[in-house]
Amino acid sequence: MQLGEVNTPALVADLTVFDTNVATMAARRPGLALRPHVKAFKSTALAQRLAEAGHTAFCCATVAEVEGMAAAGLGSDLLLANQVLETERLGALVVGGSARVTVAVDSLETIAAAATGGVAEVLIDVDVGMPRGGCAVANAGRLAEAAGAAGLEVRGVMGYEGHLMHVADTERRVSGVERSMAVLTEAHQAVGGDVVSGGGTGSWDCNQVVTELQAGSYVLMDTDYARLDLPFQQGLFVLATVISLGSGGHAVLDAGLKALAMDSGPPTLVGEGEVLYCADEHTVLVNGSWQVGDRVLLRPAHIDPTMAKHEKMYLATEVSAAGVVETEVVDSWPIDLRGW
Repeated sequence: MQLGEVNTPALVADLTVFDTNVATMAARRPGLALRPHVKAFKSTALAQRLAEAGHTAFCCATVAEVEGMAAAGLGSDLLLANQVLETERLGALVVGGSARVTVAVDSLETIAAAATGGVAEVLIDVDVGMPRGGCAVANAGRLAEAAGAAGLEVRGVMGYEGHLMHVADTERRVSGVERSMAVLTEAHQAVGGDVVSGGGTGSWDCNQVVTELQAGSYVLMDTDYARLDLPFQQGLFVLATVISLGSGGHAVLDAGLKALAMDSGPPTLVGEGEVLYCADEHTVLVNGSWQVGDRVLLRPAHIDPTMAKHEKMYLATEVSAAGVVETEVVDSWPIDLRGW
């Protein structure tokens, strides 16, 4: 099967780029020094490739992601890096022996939920400046004591400097990460434990504090991360078809907001032309030459929510270099971790 035969809109990943990105990250963050965040790609098939590369502990954003990873036999060490109050589904995995599950807690309420739901291990989540979830650094020690009193094992701390991930100025990003990690280090001194978890693709080489990096976007990247001086390549595309030509010379594609995440900006067209705008089911192109039936590739601006819009991704090699119609599909991976 060739890409030209795939029904559009379709999600396409470049397998060569994926393998190169995985190798680049593994050289810097081998084994358990990386806890890949499955929210970025939502596919157990992709996660299995990361496990084969030595990364056997994973980070999740939803209960459904934890359940799916456990069902796929990838539950040796799963961290739900979010606060959750309904923990019974997680506790069932722990009691049943299908997964080791750790949850992030930042309040007495989330500690109580973990304890009553059957989750045995937690990380104290600390606000390092984003702001989002996380307790004040001054409260970290007290929360750790409360978790211990509730019968939970406190493995350590977590703090995500997400507000710095996409800062294009390298000096500002590095100095900001240092300030955020100083906060997390202070919290870790009060909490104890072996784990200091945090970071992401944008701080992959400058976060020297975390014992495990929660990076996920690096595997296939997006145009927002591509603005940074990172060694990872873009390998994710949405394949679309030209379905109409306007009188003004514009082209209309059959892929729009329902196939592409726009929270980080519009997609980027591969090849001649540019994106004018995206609507629900359409993207309009200008400043190029197209025919009805042409296949084109769009690079999404944000990998995570774009993945969640599709049921599977098609795998090919040298996607952007070869002609789309002639490029052979070598595999497909289900995006089976969608949902909640």
